[in-house]
Parts: sequence; C-alpha cells; structure tokens
Amino acid sequence: MVSSPDITVRYMVITPPGVPKAEVTVLVDGRSAPTPRGLRVAGKVSTGRLVHELHVQIPKRDCEISLVAQHRWGKSHPATVHLRWRKHEAFPIKPKLYVLAVGMSQYNDPALSLCFPGQDAQAFAKALQHQAGGLYREVVAKTLIDAQATKGNILDGLDWIDRETTSKDVAILFFAGHGVNDKGGIYYFLTVNADTDRLRRTSLPFSDIKNTVAALSGKTLLFVDTCHAGNIMGVRRGVADINALVNELSSAENGAVVFASSTGRQYALEDPTWGNGAFTKALVEGLTGGADYRGTGTVTINMLDLYLSERVKALTKGQQTPTTTKPQTIQDFPVAVTE
Repeated sequence: MVSSPDITVRYMVITPPGVPKAEVTVLVDGRSAPTPRGLRVAGKVSTGRLVHELHVQIPKRDCEISLVAQHRWGKSHPATVHLRWRKHEAFPIKPKLYVLAVGMSQYNDPALSLCFPGQDAQAFAKALQHQAGGLYREVVAKTLIDAQATKGNILDGLDWIDRETTSKDVAILFFAGHGVNDKGGIYYFLTVNADTDRLRRTSLPFSDIKNTVAALSGKTLLFVDTCHAGNIMGVRRGVADINALVNELSSAENGAVVFASSTGRQYALEDPTWGNGAFTKALVEGLTGGADYRGTGTVTINMLDLYLSERVKALTKGQQTPTTTKPQTIQDFPVAVTE
C-alpha cells in the first residue's frame, strides 16, 4: 500500500562471474519510466552483493513497477511489484485517447494500388472517435489517407502523437497498406510516392515507428494491417515477414501491445464484399461490440485478440491468421466500451 507518488525501489542484479555489468530499465505499468532519480548503492547484504536504490514517480492509482536488467549478451525476465494506492480520488480523471491512422490505397505508382487501406484507416478512426465521453474524456484522431500519406507527413504524425501523449493518456497507431522488406531485411511501410527500387528515400522504415512507439509515455497500442495484396510489380515482393518487428515492439522494455493482421509471410486479404481488409473489418466489429463476449459493455485487449483471431479466420477461410503480442508486464485493460 502506497500513498506517495515518489517511490524508492531497492534491488540487486546477480550475474555470473565474467558477465558484463547490466543496465536496468524501469517500467511503470509496462511503459518505460522517466530516467530514475537518485540512483545509488544503498549497501551490501551478507553475501557481499550490492543493493542499489533508485527513486521512481508513479501515478496516483494502483500500478505495477517492473525492472529489466540487460547487457550485450541478453536480458532478464521482468521483476514486477504490484502497488496499491491508498488514497483514491473521488472523481478520477478519464484518459485522453490520441489516434494516428494511416491508410495507403492509391499510390503514385498504379502497380502498387490497393482497394481499401484508405477506407480502413477512416473506419478505424471513426470507431474510436465514438469512444469520446465513454471510456475516454476526449478522442483526438489524425488520419493520413493516400496523397496525404507522404513520408514527411507520417513522420510529422509520429512527432505529433509523441508530443501530445502523456503518461495519463492512451496512444493508438494504425497502419494499413503495403509493407516490404529490402534485400537487407529492413522492413518499410510504402508511402504514396514509394519506389520499390529506392525504398530508403521514398518509404518509411519501420524503425521510425518502433522508436516512436517505444518512447510514448502512456499505454500504447499498434495495429499493423499491411500487405493486403502482394503482387507488386508482378512479383510477390509485397509480403514482408513482420514477426521479428512485432516481437521487438512488444518486448518488456518497449512495452507496446501489437496487433498484426497476419503471421510470417502470409498475405493480408481484402475483398469488395467486406468493404475493408479482413483484419480491419474484424477490428471495427470487435471495437463496436463484437468482442464483448460477456455482455458487460467493455472490450478489453484479450477479448479483442480472441475476436480478431476467430473472425479473420472465418472471413478468409483460414488463409490469414492475425497475431497479438502483449508484454508480460502489461495486464489486460479495456480499450472500448459498447454502452
């Protein structure tokens, strides 16, 4: 039980002889905490091991503090402590939701064009805007569709959501369109003027998205609905293996919940009868009540994960399998209400 937002954490890092010194990352509710203050050696225990001490700021509510030790050879499992807040505010403030939705259907190169990513981004943003006044006190959405989705505008959008989101808020990012790996394995999101022979100059490396997601202060969700159709320039270069990126983003130190439209090198499918890609159709259905299996009026991360898995499988007759990865330092939490 705690009653102050200033917490002192004491810990030991135990490593085998000859192993490099480990750096410690502090997470609050699964998200990277500001640089800890007052890091010092507090003393030794009977074994001679050093006890370190640092000060961390926590929100005025129940939360979790996790520590992850890492050196160049690997990292530890998170060590997590659950904290209960003694003083509960009579009128807790609802979080604010920031949404960045990017959808690329009509490329400058007509060989790259798709049907529905632009509509996907708009439908997704609209579904979340309806949450204003419910789960969130306000929803601020920025959409970048087709000609708007230049590399520069997307970078500006990433700067915007990074600048606006505080530790009390929720940030959701959505990308729909083509994703490809270059010959070195670097994953790119194809922007409106994409040239598959000049990816570095004309498309957005996923590292820019990853770095933004890792730096965001509040709870963060990333939805990736890329590679609706992989027939780029007559060959199947549009299908990129996104598994490694998803795993990296959802690692404990990055702390993001990531929903991907497909696994490995599967295609993400779209169909005129759906009016969207299969993943986004299921996603919007789930957020607007389809995933509320218990009829409680709330859709949580785990409920949405289950709905997406079953619904996309049914829509595509098993050809597409969405995946959700959530760090073990983040508990299930609501993302939408349906009442």
